[in-house]
Amino acid sequence: MARVKTDERIVVAMAELLRRQGYAATGIKQVVETADAPIGSIYHHFGGGKRDVAAAALRQSGAAYGELIGLLLAPYDDPAEGIEAAFVAAAETIEQGGWLNMCPVGTVAGEVADAEPALREVADEVMSAWIDAGTALFAARGLTGADARSLMYAVVSALEGAFIVARTQRSTDPILAAGRAMGSYARALTSPARAGATSEPGEIRR
Repeated sequence: MARVKTDERIVVAMAELLRRQGYAATGIKQVVETADAPIGSIYHHFGGGKRDVAAAALRQSGAAYGELIGLLLAPYDDPAEGIEAAFVAAAETIEQGGWLNMCPVGTVAGEVADAEPALREVADEVMSAWIDAGTALFAARGLTGADARSLMYAVVSALEGAFIVARTQRSTDPILAAGRAMGSYARALTSPARAGATSEPGEIRR
């Protein structure tokens, strides 16, 4: 089996540490120990040190998380059913994983939004990609562009918030409740009355 490159091991190690303990608690020494790499390799591959490694880790894990959301939603023609199934899967995964965060992007974004503007911008880049991909998927299911974007904003916000409450309470109830709420919102947006409306109140633009 091919050996994983040093820079790839460093990024994977950083992503896992960010997922488990956040940015501030993660030090370069811990990253290289987890990656089984010499400390000099950090600055060889990542000139900006810890910040650059974290940015790469957020982009990589964010892309994987976005693909996972898409895979969970894609099999369902009905957006409401797909959303509820995705939240059920998320609840099962976080419980089976010992209540560890599934993705570090939201955690790090909240932690460093003011202290590390460069990482906030990376988190924004990742979340914007999630929103764009989800908007396209929901639009393909028949929602207007504005409703599709509004729904995806709500889904991402509800899921990230539910993760925090679930991890705090050690319970899947917050995630399941959020999924039901988002399913209800999706049904409201896809109702015949809504589909026949000519105006689009609450349009969200970027």
